[in-house]
Amino acid sequence: MSLNSTPSADRLHIGLFGKRNAGKSSVINAVTNQEIAIVSDIKGTTTDPVYKAMELLPIGPVMIIDTPGLDDEGELGARRIEKTHQVLNKTDLAVLVIDCTIGMTDMEQQLIKLFKEKTIPYVIVYNKFDLFKEQFPEKAATVNPTNNEVYVSAQTGENIEALKNMLPLFVPDDESDLRIIGDMLAPGDVVVLVVPIDSAAPKGRLILPQQQTIRDIMDAGAIAVVTKDTELRQTLASLSKKPRMVITDSQVFAKVSADTPDDIPLTSFSILFGRYKGNMVDLIAGVNAVNKLKDNDKILISEGCTHHRQCEDIGTVKIPRWLKQHTGKNLQIVTSSGTSFPRDLSDYALVVHCGGCVLNRREMQHRIQLVKQHNVPIVNYGILISYLQGILHRSVQPFPELASLIEEK
Repeated sequence: MSLNSTPSADRLHIGLFGKRNAGKSSVINAVTNQEIAIVSDIKGTTTDPVYKAMELLPIGPVMIIDTPGLDDEGELGARRIEKTHQVLNKTDLAVLVIDCTIGMTDMEQQLIKLFKEKTIPYVIVYNKFDLFKEQFPEKAATVNPTNNEVYVSAQTGENIEALKNMLPLFVPDDESDLRIIGDMLAPGDVVVLVVPIDSAAPKGRLILPQQQTIRDIMDAGAIAVVTKDTELRQTLASLSKKPRMVITDSQVFAKVSADTPDDIPLTSFSILFGRYKGNMVDLIAGVNAVNKLKDNDKILISEGCTHHRQCEDIGTVKIPRWLKQHTGKNLQIVTSSGTSFPRDLSDYALVVHCGGCVLNRREMQHRIQLVKQHNVPIVNYGILISYLQGILHRSVQPFPELASLIEEK
């Protein structure tokens, strides 16, 4: 995806589900008028979820996800089905494709049950209507679809336009009022963003949460000033107007806190994304569990993205070291990244999660709820790091309602 495109996490995720050979890929190609997915009469052509970012009018930026058939077979088929279930956790709108010459079976009914359990709005698409009319002309003449059903032929294009017009009606309520920071700013406010440039920084560009935060500041009519941690003091001294806030990368929290006057609110990109994607009350509650950790407790450190690990990687090196130093305990550290978030969390004493910049809000919320269902505390990187460095009260200064939730060390 282009660096100037809408980030995947901010796109509406539309997942297509159903049996093998129901025509999911054909329906995608017909709706988008593009050859996005490979189409074949051979069952199981789609072997892994296929993601395609695009503009789908009148909805706007979307992520289309074509999933493998849920009736796939064998050990490999079971793995594909597991991946399909993972897609459900990030799906904002589900499209269930059914071969109408076969009709709805128990498998599709189970899928609908899952949609309802996960509160995912869904549309039912009965595909191959051209064949249905040939085989069952009397039944075809009397079909009476409900408000979330449509009979189409991806082959001939029949009712594809009706399906395109139907999809926007089932898009979840707009969450455009959710902001990274823009709702806390007034036009003309100055916000200083501290971006360390070290061996882990991507060459020639800013990382995604930094890019998104800058854009959100600009959308609020405020002014973004970007500097390195080594130049923060000089930057603050050069400003004629006191900044509304300083936002830093969590890894340099302690230095930035020392260099930022007490009367300037300070927080981190990770904490802002915890607010934007997650639930700050749950994440603050999670950090209170740190001082209760015991020897041999199992800690999961999870990241939503996958990237090349550096020698001083934050998730696999720094946070484990800081946790062990703070607690003085011999902790068992387990890490996960990308989509490999475990379903069974009952063995863990704490889950530490990244800010979730590459995850859409639904998937981040799913992970938090899954952790809570196992009665395991969860905290994110920014909150944990500021707590371990003794500056959590200061880092949540922009959110005064949270200060009372922090237990003292």
